[in-house]
Amino acid sequence: MSEYLAEFFGTMLLVLFGCGVNAGVSLTKSYAQNAGWLVISLGWGLAVTMAIYAVGSISGAHINPAVTIGLMASGDFPADKMIGYVTAQMAGAIIGAILVWIHYLPHWQETEDSNTKLGVFSTSPAIDNSLSNLVSELIGTFALVFVIQLIGANDFSSGLNPIAIGALIVAIGVSMGGTTGYAINPARDLGPRIAHFILPIKGKRDSNWTYSWIPVMGPIIGGVQGALTYDAFFRGNVTYLFLIVSFLVVVIFSLTIIDALRK
Repeated sequence: MSEYLAEFFGTMLLVLFGCGVNAGVSLTKSYAQNAGWLVISLGWGLAVTMAIYAVGSISGAHINPAVTIGLMASGDFPADKMIGYVTAQMAGAIIGAILVWIHYLPHWQETEDSNTKLGVFSTSPAIDNSLSNLVSELIGTFALVFVIQLIGANDFSSGLNPIAIGALIVAIGVSMGGTTGYAINPARDLGPRIAHFILPIKGKRDSNWTYSWIPVMGPIIGGVQGALTYDAFFRGNVTYLFLIVSFLVVVIFSLTIIDALRK
């Protein structure tokens, strides 16, 4: 199997299990309805673990453009493969979301709330504030990419790395997911959002495109910052790109704090 096809299947499985748990907890007449945030966080953590086990030996199981772009920025991933990886991840995310729609087919009609239907596919903020929402996604993805590299630097018994990374996803979900639903992955959010847009879901609302840039840009900036920070502090490789991205992040943080204090 090619690396690109592996990224396609890995991201498809991630979204199938992840958006699947969203559907199970949210849609009317599901046995798992109202199971709660902890079940969602566990579901996404297990989704990541299974996806890594499935394709990690083939492609490294990035299954996330923020990981791919971050590792490319730090020189740990070849730039000429980036477009292929991200394209495969996006395609896999769309197909995974379509499979979730098919799996829960009778439940869409039973579910009246259009926001609930959209929430199965994509994230939305608990409090709508563009700067704060961007920072939440940035911090969450920084933690993801930074800690993934810390995990990789440790000696684990063979095959335990995916479990550690799955636990990381659960930790991010229960600790920081309450603000924006922790997309921390542009493909995970944008792919299913596109599926929501094109699928004939009865009673659906618009796909909230005005918010859609935040779970794309926030994770990309956070992923790059996470990879470059690890490279700078754990390898001693301080680059101009690290300084530029760090300055951008400081500016974003500063504007967010100023905006919050003015209200």
